[in-house]
Formats: sequence, structure tokens, C-alpha cells
Amino acid sequence: MIRTPTRLLWWILTFAVGFLPEAWGQGGIIRGVVYDKEDGEPLIYTNVILKGTNWGAQTDEQGIYNIANIPAGTYTLWCTQLGYDTVEVSVTVKPGSIVNHKIFLTRIGIQLENVDVTATKEEKKAETQVSLTKITTRDIERIPAFGGTADLAQYLQVLPGVIFTGDQGGELYIRGGSPIQNKVLLDGMTIYNPFHSIGLFSVFETDIIRSVNVFTGGFSAEYGNRLSAVLDVVTRDGNKKRFAGMAAASPFVGRLVFEGPLRKQDERGAAASFLLTSKISYLDQTSPVFYGYIDSSGLPYRFQDFYGKASFYSPGGSKFSVFGFHFADQVRYQQVSDYAWEEFGFGFNYNLIPAGSRVLIGGTFSYSDYAIVLRESDAQPRESSIGGFNLINDFTYFFRNGEVKYGFDVSGLRTHLKFFNALNLIIEQDDNTTEFAGFALLRYVFQEKWVLEPSLRLQYYASLPVFSPEPRLSLKYNLSDEVRLKWGAGLYSQNLISTKSDQDVVNLFTGYLTAPQGQLRDLSGAVAKDNLQRAAQWVLGVEADLSPYANLTLEPYYKLFTRLINLNRNKLFPTDPDFEIERGEAYGVDVLLRYQQKRYYLWLAYSLGYVRRDNGEQVYPPHYDRRHNANVVASYSWGLDLSWEFAVRWNIGSGFPFTLTQGFFEQINFLEGINTDYLTSNGLLGIIYDDELNAGRLPYYHRLDASIKKAFSLGRYTKLEANISVINVYNRRNVFYFDRVRYERVDQLPILPSAGLSLSF
Repeated sequence: MIRTPTRLLWWILTFAVGFLPEAWGQGGIIRGVVYDKEDGEPLIYTNVILKGTNWGAQTDEQGIYNIANIPAGTYTLWCTQLGYDTVEVSVTVKPGSIVNHKIFLTRIGIQLENVDVTATKEEKKAETQVSLTKITTRDIERIPAFGGTADLAQYLQVLPGVIFTGDQGGELYIRGGSPIQNKVLLDGMTIYNPFHSIGLFSVFETDIIRSVNVFTGGFSAEYGNRLSAVLDVVTRDGNKKRFAGMAAASPFVGRLVFEGPLRKQDERGAAASFLLTSKISYLDQTSPVFYGYIDSSGLPYRFQDFYGKASFYSPGGSKFSVFGFHFADQVRYQQVSDYAWEEFGFGFNYNLIPAGSRVLIGGTFSYSDYAIVLRESDAQPRESSIGGFNLINDFTYFFRNGEVKYGFDVSGLRTHLKFFNALNLIIEQDDNTTEFAGFALLRYVFQEKWVLEPSLRLQYYASLPVFSPEPRLSLKYNLSDEVRLKWGAGLYSQNLISTKSDQDVVNLFTGYLTAPQGQLRDLSGAVAKDNLQRAAQWVLGVEADLSPYANLTLEPYYKLFTRLINLNRNKLFPTDPDFEIERGEAYGVDVLLRYQQKRYYLWLAYSLGYVRRDNGEQVYPPHYDRRHNANVVASYSWGLDLSWEFAVRWNIGSGFPFTLTQGFFEQINFLEGINTDYLTSNGLLGIIYDDELNAGRLPYYHRLDASIKKAFSLGRYTKLEANISVINVYNRRNVFYFDRVRYERVDQLPILPSAGLSLSF
């Protein structure tokens, strides 16, 4: 299973390199960083072109552009971005030389009538973009803002292939993968829990997001130790020219952003800046006043997020940043469960642009720690923690029609788990592990029709110990200027496992631990070769530009989870194994239609998905197996400078599966064997479940949200924005779960109107 794809990948890599004689030539290089002249922020996805030629590049998430293998001569460097003046600069290239040129773009007051889609179109032709969605702050702001606060958690829910299990305690499931199988990064740091208990808010502050890349599958070897998907969030730097900020308040949350220069950016590009954010929820205090019709005691949610960052730029465009965060969440459900988690971390990253080298160097070092605890009526605490460091270093070499990127990844983890099952049998584990990985990828545009991206990750898990070679491949064929075909496949592995079973319907506690080191038996009863979780993915796709403003994407996919490790939920005796091996698969098709003009925005997403798990006794659908899921997002802007905006979002999804209840009994554990006195022992309430796991289905879920906002210009840099929003406009009673013991239905959030104000300066 591994050997053949590895040979295939190396064959493709060798074949591609054979067509790259010009890639290693001695032509000149023009590179640099494109900045916003007003605040010094690097501008992402900006076109930089040599006028009169077909040579050019687009800036990356750090604002860096690189045009390689340019014949000697004098050229006009032409740079354009929507909402900015175009800049033209004369540059001279000598054989083998490297020309570093920074570009500063000035914002313009008059916006273009139509969205310039040329840059996006050219980017799609030059990148595979298999199962990739790129998100900006403007995208997030287009959906209805709950409590006046647009948030990434709300936007992710409208992406095709993404399932969110609820407004309360909701989690993110991507194309059949569980949350533990999603890699979440913030400026290169690993985030173990990115969402708060009320599923409307994430730990990320929208106003400081520079870019978000969401890989719902088929991601390259640059990312490892996850089976399903990647969420990569990059924040912007602080303002390098002046002190600025934002303050916002609503019945849900209060937010603050403050930023400014530590050293103002000069004409050479040297600068230093800081950025501080704070987000605090007080819904548990305001809800008795504003939403007493839900529960007179209030909605039991409270969280707080803090993030800080300092960035330092050299005249040559190199950057060094240090950052840190602290996130916390508390909730008390039904007055019987106290649930809380806390997360903190710190680190630094860098991007080096050596003046005399063709290679760009980047890297991240970070440490993060996460702890969670759940206390219920049985007085038995469930607790878990995970923490450790991560060191990544990479090198990128650009050539005329592509790039080569390679690097290494080292991490060390410490995990702790103390967990009691339904019989009060304890499962406890403390472990330490180290992981090493090397990766390499090639992106090459061949004959302006083919985009080839083979990659290879060599992963070593020291605690198991297991060595895992993981070849991956993405292809794109530009059938025409309007239609593109794409394909991706790869092998993936993961050491982390979760205490949350795919059989659970509602489980607040998510414990983290590494794969057990003892012997486990597979579905056939034989001893497993190793305890590493593995998966293979295949993705097909077609992209079509229906007009200058509309595009359609269709992607069928298949994920095969060849080995999954779950906590043994059926453990009856202390001698029973703590873990069990399962298999699984997920397949379906995602469809996205997007229309965007100056005043209008329309997003239509539909997903058809099937998820199956096999525990050796039966094949069952996990609790997040939603067959149909559709999202409609629409917005319209009007007025002077488009200062008014109305937005709606409607979501409909088929019901989640659950296991039916057959009856109840008094459950007595016979841990003392024949000495157990079953006549006087106080047993627990036992539930007789249906023999078939998750054979029932909850009703369909659907909800309409709407918001309207108005922006008031109070000065050159000062803007006041007022927002009114309504969650669940027609007050649909969507079921959250059914409490079997109390025989009570617990619903998702009812209608929630809100208003908010934000002041930016």
C-alpha cells in the first residue's frame, strides 16, 4: 500500500525535473514585498508583472513575490491590487543577479464598479488548489454577524464538506473526519480547541486575520500528523505607521484591538510594530436580562481570548515575529455538568530573504498547552491535558514556472488523561512522545496546461516506534481559460487519538492522548502490526468560470481510514483493553456556486456525504453522518460608499443518527466477583440500547439568520459601525439531543436578536 505510491511519486518527480532545464538556469530574479503604504501591512494575493511579457507572480501570505529566470534586460515592473493605485517601476536585471524591490501601494477612494477577477483566475491556473478554500476578513464579514461580531466559526459552517454539530457545544467535522483529525494552526502554532462551547465563536479575532487556508482534503506533505483536514490561520502585523485600534460591544461579547509602531516604517521598509487583542464574553450575565425567555437563569456560556504579537522588519524585507495567546472557556449545562478548558501558548516565526541567495527561508518555533476538565453529578472528574513544542524550518526555491519547497518538522508532546467510563472504571494514561519529519514538494506549471505538485513526507513516531513514508500528489489540467480539472491523492498518518467515540451523540469531554504502546488486535482478531492511525485520500474536481463574476466548483472525494484507534467504550472489567481498533470510510461530493460583484454576493454550497465506521461487530454511521447539507449566503450593499449592507444565511441539513433506546435496568458491576451483594448494592441506571448502532435519525435541521449594518465615517481613520442581527429568524426548534434518563428534549438556540457597535480608529 505504501511502496507502490512511493515509487509512483518518485517517478513523477523525476519526470517533472526532466522538463525543468530552465529552472536551474542562470537568469536573474526580481523579488520583494508589496506593502500597503498607509499602514505598512504586506498585501497578499497581489499581481506583480513584467509589463509586455508573460512573466509575473502573485504575492503569498507574507506579501512576498518572486519572479525567477528572467533574461538580462530592462523591464517595467507593474503591480496592481483591487482598491489600490497601480504602480509601475523600471528595473534592470543582469545575468545571474538578484534584484530586491519593495513596492508600496496607495489606497484609492473610488472603488472599481466590478470585482477584478483576473488575478484570481490566473492564480487558479497556476495552482492545483485541490480541496482548498482561501478566506479573507472580507469574506467572513459577508455573512450575518451574530451579536455584531463576524467570526471565523460562523463562516466555516457554510463551507462545502464541513459539518457543524450544533449551536451549543458544536464541533467541526470535515468530510467524514472527526475534530481530532483536523490540524488547526495559528501563525504556525498548534491549536487543540479552536471553538468555544457556544458554537458561534472561535478563538480567532476576525479583525486581525490576514488569511485562512482551509484544506478539506488532499493537502500536501507540508502538513503532517493529521488524517483529515487542515485549518491554517495567519494573522496580520500591527500598524507600522500610526497607533490604531478597534472597540466593539454587544450583548454577546466585548472586543478590543490595539496596535501601533514600535518603530515607524521608513522608505527602506525597516519597521517594528505590536498588536494586542482581547475578546470577552459576558453572555451568562446579560442573557437573564435580554434572553430570559430561554432560561431565567441565563445562558451558561463564558469565554475570554487574548492574543499578542510583535513584528520586526529588516530593510531587505525579512521578518521576525514573536507572539503569545491565552484562551479559556467555561459552561454549565442543565446545572449538572461543569465544563471548562484553558489553552495558552507562545512562540516566534521568521521569513528570511537573503540578499545573495535564491532560496527563501522560513520557520516557526512554538509551545502550546491545553487542559480540559468535566465534573458531573457522579462527582468523578474527567480531565485531560496536552502540551509540547513544535519546530518547523523550510526552504523555498522559485523558478520561472514553479517552486521547490523542503524542510523538517520536530515536535515533542506530553499527554495526560484521567477518565471514568459509565461503570466508573478508570482509564488513566500519562505519556511523552517525540516526532520527526522531513518533507519536500514540487510545484511546476507545464506547457501552461498542466500543474503538477508531487510531495513526500517522511514521518517518524518515536513512542510507537513507527516510520511512515507518505507520498502525495496533486494535478490540475487547464482544459480552457474557463474550465479546469484537478485530482489529488495521498497517504496520511496520525499519532493523536481522542476519548470521544464516533458512537457518542453528545459528549462534552474531549480528552487527548497518544496512541497506546501495547499490542492491540485488529478487526480480524490478529495482533496489529503497529498502533499508528492511517488513512488514504482521493479527490477529483472541476472548476468552471461561468462568467467574470460567477464560478462553480464540484469535487467528489473518498477517504479510507484504514486504522482508527478509539477508547473501548464497552470495557466491563479492569482486565479489558482500554482501546480498540476500527476502520472507516467517508465519501461524497461537494458543490459550490459563488457569484460576486460590487454590490451583490451569493454563495450556494451543497454537500452529499456518507460516513461509515466498522468496529469488528457491525458497520455503523457515526453521530455526525449528515447525508445532505446546504447553505445559502447572500448580501447586498447600497448607499453612499456602500455603507449599508444586508446579509442572510440559511442552512438546512438532514438529521444526525442516534442509537434507539429499548429500555432501562438497574446496573450492578460485579467487581468483587461472587462476593458482590446484589441485594443491597446500589446499582446505576442502565440503559438497554438498540442492537444496531445509530439506526435512528433526528429530524432535519434548518435555520435562517439575518443582519443589517451601517458604517459611519467620522474621520480619515475613524469609523463607527452599527449592527443588528437575528439568529434563527423564524424560531425553528432544532433538536440538540434527547436526554434519555430524564426523558427530555434539549433544543438548539431559539430566536436570538442582538445589536452591536464597533468603533475603529
